[in-house]
This record gives sequence, structure tokens and C-alpha cells, in this order.
Amino acid sequence: MISTLLVANRGEIACRVFRTCRELGIRTVAVHSDADANALHARVADASVRLPGEAPADTYLRGDLIVKAAVAAGADAVHPGYGFLSENADFARAVLDAGLVWIGPPPEVIEAMASKTRAKELMGLAPLGEVTESDLPVLVKAAAGGGGRGMRIVRRLDELDAALQAARAEATSAFGDGEVFVEPYVEHGRHVEVQVLADTHGTVWALGTRDCSLQRRHQKVVEEAPAPGLPDRLEEELRTLAVRAARAVHYVGAGTVEFLVADDTAHFLEMNTRLQVEHPVTEAVFGVDLVALQLSVAEGQPLDGEPPRARGHAIEARLYAEDPARDWAPQTGTLHRFAVPEGVRLDSGYGDGDEIGVHYDPMLAKLIAHAPTRAGALRKLAGALERATIHGPVTNRDLLVRSLRHEEFTTARMNTGFYDRQLPTLTVPAPDPYAPLAVALADAHRTGSRFGGWRNVMSQPQIKRYAMAGEEHEARYRHTRTGLEADGVRVVQAGADLVVLEVDGVQRRFEVARYGDDVYVNDTALKPLPRFPDPTAQLAPGSLLAPMPGTVVRVADGLAVGAAVQAGDPLLWLEAMKMEHKITAPVTGTLTALQAVRGQQVTVGALLAVVDPA
Repeated sequence: MISTLLVANRGEIACRVFRTCRELGIRTVAVHSDADANALHARVADASVRLPGEAPADTYLRGDLIVKAAVAAGADAVHPGYGFLSENADFARAVLDAGLVWIGPPPEVIEAMASKTRAKELMGLAPLGEVTESDLPVLVKAAAGGGGRGMRIVRRLDELDAALQAARAEATSAFGDGEVFVEPYVEHGRHVEVQVLADTHGTVWALGTRDCSLQRRHQKVVEEAPAPGLPDRLEEELRTLAVRAARAVHYVGAGTVEFLVADDTAHFLEMNTRLQVEHPVTEAVFGVDLVALQLSVAEGQPLDGEPPRARGHAIEARLYAEDPARDWAPQTGTLHRFAVPEGVRLDSGYGDGDEIGVHYDPMLAKLIAHAPTRAGALRKLAGALERATIHGPVTNRDLLVRSLRHEEFTTARMNTGFYDRQLPTLTVPAPDPYAPLAVALADAHRTGSRFGGWRNVMSQPQIKRYAMAGEEHEARYRHTRTGLEADGVRVVQAGADLVVLEVDGVQRRFEVARYGDDVYVNDTALKPLPRFPDPTAQLAPGSLLAPMPGTVVRVADGLAVGAAVQAGDPLLWLEAMKMEHKITAPVTGTLTALQAVRGQQVTVGALLAVVDPA
């Protein structure tokens, strides 16, 4: 029996595994990099072990250090989570060789299926060899790992070499394995997968289907179970193929077989030999705890009879610290406040006051809603996201709410190209027009200025300026005998933390929260602007600033001061949160400055280059 378990991972998945362990009475051990010394997963475990290393992004790839930590902490089992070393056969062997229980399939099974190239060969498929014009478009993919890392779409032959180079670099950084391959790219398909679970006694369960078609950068954003609208014949075929794949390699534990579905035809993608990020929707629909079942299988217990019956529908949304309107740029900073309404499941690796850094995936949390119907689950999840309190870096929350309410999604007509088509309409800013007034009135109350400035004659309004949604906004109000007044609204209440305004006969509440220079009115972020702007704070036209903190990993070949560039030309690449981000010329012109150097660490807003539009 497992008594103490170490999770060889971080963040949300470590916290989620620990939750099941607490329910089962199993002691828990966390590992952490220096950057994660105060992370939530390290705080909630019964014990934690520091993993030494100068590069936090690579720390969780050090299998030797993790096995050493497990032995030192007295753990008798290791759960790999997902990502990092979860599909690394050598790590699984090292765990077993140390006399520990491995929560996952045997190493030889990982080798057979965790490499996408070998998995395709096992299924009678093969990657493309030499690519020709007739093969386009194609997809470059990392042989190890997943999550969209090491993936590039290629539509022109002259782009293939650069895509291969970028995919290898990204895959090496994320998984420690730079092997990539090329396969045909199926456009406008649906991403459908089957959850399998197998024990050591020959039983294999297929726990229904999941649809994961809403993706950005080939990484899933919204997932649901069961996959809606599939013909019964196709759904049965997917389950049969998934079980066949599991039996072909004598699979043990939890795994997922992934397909692209186009024109009611299934195209095998890969088998992930680990727990998936989206496993909670299957848990909700089938009423199971997949982590508990993983542990039971690892202890040699048989699966109990037939799989449970599916009930209702579940949808999961991944909340990321990123700005979808700026090419999904990851965001960093302090998560001041994070609260979600009751009625939905929250899996998160962050709490109030935690710092979101540059080294790891920007996912903050997953919200999961379950209801008797798909429409009910959609409404519940969208409502919970809309009412959640998120004070900190920019997130994709508004995008998620709009996605869940978009007609293409509510009618289950979505495919993997959803965001390619709909992103511009889903990211139109919609700041609350009364937020600046609310914070101005709250500040007037807080500073006590409501007692000064009163005159017999109507005075000029007080004017405060705020930055909101990338634009400047003004708030105007007056001090009167009866209190604070503003044009077009009635000020019902004005306190330091709560303002109530009546607009067209409807009263609205505005909760005001402050964290240093950052102000939030409900969930609208504002920043007070100085009364007299600094005239020296001007940038040269065509200045290219770092949209995120990160490392300069590449500069375009031959790029030098004096070069002529076109708007949109790639100039350099930043690596942040284990992903490469292409930085392009903001205008057409001449490169007059190039500050970025390969290997350089840059902060958000740092000057990278200047393109003179003249």
C-alpha cells in the first residue's frame, strides 16, 4: 500500500493530486525550484524538497534530483503529473530502480506510445518523409510531450526549415528531447479524444469521449465531455480504436488516445501515457476520481467490473495569464485576489498574493462545470467565470466567457480553427464606462476631500484621469452641500471601497480594491495617471518593446542596424513560459537600433529595437 507519495511536478496538477492523497490518507511530498519556493503546491504538501539548479525552467526535468528527493523524503511512490517528465521512460525506470512505485504505465509502454513517431508506427501509420508542395499544409510536431509545444504549421516549403529549427528548440526546452516529425495538417477538424484506464489484470475501460477543439497555439483552452454531436457509429469506433491501442501495448493506468475528426472520419494523432489536463470533465460525467484509480491500479487492485455510466455534461475552461488580443502574450506579476463563485470545481496552483513568473506555463486554473445538459453546463461555467474575482495580470477570462456564449460553440459547430476565425470579435475591449467615475469618487471619500472645496457658486468639476483597457479616460465630479455629484448619474453611496451609482433608474454597485498603484473596480483594472504627464517619457516612433519578460533566444539571420524591414517581418524570438514568441517589425522602414542580443534576459517594456518609419 502506498503511504507517502511525491509528485514530480508543480502548480495545479500537483495540488490536484495532493487533494486526492489527503482524502485517501496518503502523505504528500512536493518538489520545487527556487522560483517556486513559496508556490502553492509547495505550501500545501506535508513536506517539500528543494531541487537545486540555476535554471528554474529546467529544474523539473532533472529526474535524478527528483528520485533523490523521493528517497530522502521517505516516499514510496512517485506521480509524474503531466508535462515535464510524465512521458519519459528513463525517468520511470529510475523511479522503479530506486524501489519506488511508479504511478503510470511501464517504461516500455511509455517508449512505445509516448513518442508520437513510434506510436504512429504501432498504429500502422508513418510520418511524412521528404515534404513536397503536394503535401502542404503540414504540421511539425515534437515527438515527445504535448501542450502545443514544439508545434508549427507550415504552408510554404521555404518556411519548413525555420519551422523545424524553432520546433526543435522549443521541444528541447520543454521536454529535454528535440526530436520532431512532420505529418499532414488536417484543417477544420475537431479534436476528439478517449479516456482509457487499464489495470494489471487485463481490464481496459474506455471512459467516453472529450472534445478539445477550442485551441490556441495548438494548446487546448476549452474541453468538454462527452464530445457533442458525434454519430453513434463514430463514437463507438473511437472507443474501439482507443481500447485496441491500449491493449496493443499492454497498457496500465490512465491514458488518452487522441484523434482529429473531419467529415465523420477519425484520424489517429497520438496516445498520451499520462493523466490529461482535461481529466476533470471525465471525472464529473462518470463520477470517478481518476487519480484515486491511478493509485489503486498502481497498487495492483483490479478495476471493479464495467465502467460506470455517464451522467450529464461537463465543460472545463483553462484560465491563463495571457493577453489574447496581443497574440496570446503571457503575463506576469502578482495575483492579488482570486476567488470563484460556488457551484463549479476549481483546480488551481495559485492563491491570493502569489507571483506569476516567467519560467512556467501561464495557466492559473481550470474551472469545471457539470450539469444535466450541455446548455446547462455552458451557462453555469460562463456565469461563474463572469462573476469570478481576478485582480492581477491580464487573463483570458473575457475571451472564455465570450467563447462559451458564441453561437458556433453553443451549437457545437466548432473546430480547431475557431480562434483563427473568431479572435478579433472575441477580443474587442469592453471596459465599464462608469469604472473611472467610481474609483474617482472612492478616492475623494478616502482622502477626505469631500469636506473641502465647497462653494456658494457652482465650481468647476474635479477631473481625474485613468488608464483603462489601453486608453485614457476622464472622470468628472463635484463637491456640493449634499455630497458628491456627477453628471448623468445619481451618487447613492461613495465609500472608500464601495460606490453605488444610479444610472437610468438602475442602481449598480462598484467594489473598489487597491494594490499599490493598481486599482480594480469590480474586475476592471485601472491605473491613475499623473495630473501633469512627464514630457520626457517619449519613445521614438517605431520603437519595439518587449511585450513580456523573457529570454532572447534568436535574432533574425543577417539582421543589423541599417537593414530595410517590412511591417510584420520577424526580427527576433523571445522564450517565455516554455514557449517561443515571434517579435515582428511594428512598421515598414529602416532598423536604426538593435538592443536585443541572443541570451539576453529582458523585462516587459524593455526596448528591443527601433524601426524608423521614414
